Amino acid sequence: MKHHWKPGTMIYPLPAVLVSCGGTPEDYNLFTVAWTGTICTNPPLCYISVRPERFSYPILQKYREFVINLTTTDLAFATDWCGVRSGRDYRKFEEMHLTPGKAEMVHAPTVEEAPVCIECRVKEIIPLGSHDMFLAEVVNVQADDAYLNPGTGKFELDRANPLVYVHGEYFELGKKIGKFGWSVQKKKKRKS
Repeated sequence: MKHHWKPGTMIYPLPAVLVSCGGTPEDYNLFTVAWTGTICTNPPLCYISVRPERFSYPILQKYREFVINLTTTDLAFATDWCGVRSGRDYRKFEEMHLTPGKAEMVHAPTVEEAPVCIECRVKEIIPLGSHDMFLAEVVNVQADDAYLNPGTGKFELDRANPLVYVHGEYFELGKKIGKFGWSVQKKKKRKS
């Protein structure tokens, strides 16, 4: 049996990301977002959804750029803290001892401690209700060399222990159970 609830957002798990914005060190800010995701591969498009009353909202409107910084279990405390504290009252990079890094294509800073920093340029702001969607083009991605497999060159983000958000709680990922296409992959024949 299943219970029926009022319509709501129950698509989980989601990445818990730190979004960095601002054009100068004086207005750099960080905030936590779980309403984020991929929209298109070519061109590479993603989004974040932000409440208009958030401190970062006018910063995003002004510069029309931001960085999605993927988080890890090591960044869990900072990720949560940046989501419940306002940039009106705190300098979040300093408070959480995070390092603002240099982005290549946008003015917003990266978070140096993040394993992946996705530089985004806003194409459109779409009012949706409680949140506005910032539809953005990915203009650069910075990935930490620490997660590159030296033998294959493959980026192994799972080794960073990504942080995910599930209905008000944070979790780390479990063990890998397969890879894309494994359900239809032909089995290799054993040599006799």
